[in-house]
Amino acid sequence: MGEAALIAGGALVGGFVSGLTGFGTALTVLGIWLYVVPPEVAAPMVVICSTASQLLVLPRIWRQIAPRMVLPFLIPGLAGVPFGTALLASLDARALKLGIGVFLLAYSLFAARRPPARPWAGGGRAADAGLGFVSGILGGLAGVMGALLPVWATLRGWSKGEMRGVFMGFNLTVALAALLGFAVAGLVTRPVLTGAALALPGTLLGAWLGANAYGRLSDVAFRQAVLVLLGLSGAVLVIGNWAG
Repeated sequence: MGEAALIAGGALVGGFVSGLTGFGTALTVLGIWLYVVPPEVAAPMVVICSTASQLLVLPRIWRQIAPRMVLPFLIPGLAGVPFGTALLASLDARALKLGIGVFLLAYSLFAARRPPARPWAGGGRAADAGLGFVSGILGGLAGVMGALLPVWATLRGWSKGEMRGVFMGFNLTVALAALLGFAVAGLVTRPVLTGAALALPGTLLGAWLGANAYGRLSDVAFRQAVLVLLGLSGAVLVIGNWAG
């Protein structure tokens, strides 16, 4: 009963975050779910729930998805997914959580303390492609394809609509590819389906609540929400690593 409550509660929070920002399912729930399910079960569950929450919200925001912004990340991201899936069997869950958590926590604290800077355009499309490829690997590895893109978006100075459109277009497509990769690799097992069945009602309810809250945020408030989410996600991953 305790495990089911953790799965359902984590799913509700993860769905809300995804519905609000277009990313964050994995960053929110992995720190909770990895206490009760192994990584090879948690990763496909995250991808299933991420896909479901974004499909629910997609009809509301599809006009914000600009192909010219999404494609430089998306094509390399899809290429990276098989590499991550291949690495899943040898995943060191503690090292992954700690590494991502420290990075997200450090960046969010740094960005919150420094004054707003001019948008950074360094690296151009090549840097965007590299970021997309690494995000695709993380998506295939642990469903955390949304870990780095929000950091990139704040550095680039994107607007609220641009952020959410890129997050949604990239994360949904990579999640679908990762889910296909998990299925082909035989990783969508009975425990995965059982966990997903427990998680999906909370995921969908949370996504609906988050999508309704999105319209009330200004550009500044949205950026602040992204930074807060990154910081909290990093803290949960780091603390969970130490506690584990």
